[in-house]
Amino acid sequence: MDLLTLAMLAGGLIVLVVGGELLVRGASAVAAAIGISPLVIGLTVVAFGTSSPELAVSVQAGLSGNGDIAVGNVVGSNIFNVLFILGACAIILPLVVSRQLVRREVPVMIGVSLLLALLAMDLRLGFVDGALLFVGIVVYTAWSIVQSRRETAQAREGAEPVSRSGPGATLRNLALIVVGLALLVLGARWLVDAATSLARALGVSDVVIGLTIVAAGTSLPEVVTSIIATLRRERDIAIGNVVGSNIFNILGILGISALVTPGGLTVAPSIENFDIPVMIAVAVACLPIFFTGMSIARWEGGLFLGYYLAYTTYLILAATQHDALPAFSGAMAMFVLPLTAVTLLVLGAQALRGRRPEGATGPAQ
Repeated sequence: MDLLTLAMLAGGLIVLVVGGELLVRGASAVAAAIGISPLVIGLTVVAFGTSSPELAVSVQAGLSGNGDIAVGNVVGSNIFNVLFILGACAIILPLVVSRQLVRREVPVMIGVSLLLALLAMDLRLGFVDGALLFVGIVVYTAWSIVQSRRETAQAREGAEPVSRSGPGATLRNLALIVVGLALLVLGARWLVDAATSLARALGVSDVVIGLTIVAAGTSLPEVVTSIIATLRRERDIAIGNVVGSNIFNILGILGISALVTPGGLTVAPSIENFDIPVMIAVAVACLPIFFTGMSIARWEGGLFLGYYLAYTTYLILAATQHDALPAFSGAMAMFVLPLTAVTLLVLGAQALRGRRPEGATGPAQ
């Protein structure tokens, strides 16, 4: 086994962890200093920064004539962000959900997901589609910042004055954010390159590598950032990073990619017919889970992780045309999906009645 590959693998993991720690520390300090909530910092600065690998991959794919890869990268990352990242974070520590997420950001995430499905119906995202999406991310970002500053100012009225850090401290915190983002991108690249080389050496096909290592690799900055934020109990940043990344992926990344790609982005029929509906379903599933008790319990995190495993298994079976595909698809359609739908409906109904099943979650501390 190549020692250089192992060194890149280990180095990538170390650089990712260091970058995530610097990013979360700098972002939370900047939020406190300039009067913006940690949630909005997670929804904007952190989310947009950790999505930079997806932006690079999608723009490059669009310019090289592989528009379906650009769209698939975004859709796959959005599914991964909710199912894997939120699932893993909730298992580590049950996540308290901000009311703002339930009332504003999750509906926005669902809305932009539906908008993408509508725009992609002709299997293409053209220049006008890209312009519409890009205007959407500009408006969303400005609206989030203005609303947060207004709400923070109202909350501070009549309260003790909050000491603000000087310009030197703010610059240091901004530098932490920039360095953290740079390390996250570098670490993710090292890790993906090393893992791809290792998988090929073990005889794993390029199809499986693309569906697993590369697809998850561009989301590694979000994974590390959200997990570190969870461990540091900056849970607004952890959840805001995921929801904000999903909104930015659709509006910002696909908007920019469609604008700069001559002729626009092509959308594979399989993505429009299968992956985008899965992305919408995952976004919609956040509402009853977030709404029940305003938290994500450990068992709900396990449910998310289980579904990501099932989704990845389906992609691999479909790509390799494995004999087990019909049986697996049938089991998912007949038993697992209906059972989950009933569970979510029951949870939503119980939340509306103001009670949550006892033992569903412990204190989210």
